[in-house]
Amino acid sequence: MGPGCGALPKSGPGSPAQLAGEPLVTAASHIPQLSSLVAAVKKAGLEDAANSATDITVFAPTDDAFAKIPKDKLNRLEQDKQQLARVLAHHIVEGRKTPADLKRGNLVTLDSGRLNTGESNGTYTVDGAKVVCGNIQTRNATIYMIDSVLKSGG
Repeated sequence: MGPGCGALPKSGPGSPAQLAGEPLVTAASHIPQLSSLVAAVKKAGLEDAANSATDITVFAPTDDAFAKIPKDKLNRLEQDKQQLARVLAHHIVEGRKTPADLKRGNLVTLDSGRLNTGESNGTYTVDGAKVVCGNIQTRNATIYMIDSVLKSGG
């Protein structure tokens, strides 16, 4: 769902059929628009935890979303593994959320924050970030690609 899904290949690496059989970070590494997120997960030392988690939903900022962050702020964040891990945890909720769950929701993140979700005229939002492609299934997670990095309370 979403305009960005057209960029996913119909078959082979990065296709929905292939992603469904792979763990989260492995699957995300096959989606070119998520290379910054994959790099951040690895820098935070969370690759194994993300790949072994069970039934989670990830609101995955695209490379364009990361590009909106000022370079100096992004560099500082990347140097602080604990803060980076907290920011990433704010993009994850327990359970595999469906588009119906996002129509009007208040979700609790792994960092105990809250995300407000909604839908209007077919456009889904998560705390104001637009879902550009969503409901992508991996072996252990559901991915919704979003156009902004979400701000956590901490």
